[in-house]
Amino acid sequence: MECLSSQRAFGGWHKRYRHRSVSTGTDMVFAVYLPPQTAEGRKVPVLYWLSGLTCTDENFATKAGAQRVAAELGLALVMPDTSPRGAEVADAEGYDLGQGASFYVNATEAPWSAHYRMYDYVATELPALVEAHFPVTAQRSVSGHSMGGHGALMLALRNPGRYCSVSAFSPIVNPCDVPWGQKAFAAYLGNDRSAWAAYDSIRLLATHAVSLPALVDQGEADSFLGEQLQPEVLVAAARKAGWPLELRMQPGYDHSYYFVASFIEAHLHFHARHLYAER
Repeated sequence: MECLSSQRAFGGWHKRYRHRSVSTGTDMVFAVYLPPQTAEGRKVPVLYWLSGLTCTDENFATKAGAQRVAAELGLALVMPDTSPRGAEVADAEGYDLGQGASFYVNATEAPWSAHYRMYDYVATELPALVEAHFPVTAQRSVSGHSMGGHGALMLALRNPGRYCSVSAFSPIVNPCDVPWGQKAFAAYLGNDRSAWAAYDSIRLLATHAVSLPALVDQGEADSFLGEQLQPEVLVAAARKAGWPLELRMQPGYDHSYYFVASFIEAHLHFHARHLYAER
């Protein structure tokens, strides 16, 4: 791995790395925040953060204000990029397909299938890399925003034994049935909708028994609420499946990082309770 930058923050270190990914066949960039407890020889649990459309690893790192709370709680934060990137990587016009818009799937359709294997990257390759090279435990939780909220919920539902807890801000909960997801899934996975179900939280809830603790925050003033997000569909599916999901509707909040920054502290405390309870 090549260290791209390193900054001291709240007694710990925020570092960015580039490495060659086996999953994507490209160079990938991720960031890690190591809290001050790691300098004392302790290994700490990890919260993986998945960002939304158009984002890189830097949006959450610079806008959410999470490092202060992670330092207090003794949590490492790992923030991958949202897609493979580079001149050789397929792209598209618009913000909701291509580079910056992977939807965290393993693409099966050309030209995307050559590099867009982000499910394998975030589910398997990146955690193995982090646990091999940094002072962290195998206790993991996952969170994300918008497209990344979809990714976090989907990863947790498919791999409930791999995570201690899951949370999301403004997640795309049923990508099979909303415009953002339909556009991406048709391109990456083809027109056979049965292949889409493996990446849709609502479909996964119908077939997977999950007891993993879950927290979702959704802004009531979010301009994407009705067309793209539809949290009420998630609540109904969770209730039917017996999944202990807590959905908090937040009056006046929109889809921005002002919203994420307002509630990230509560999410980190939520994850810390479960990460340390599992040790």
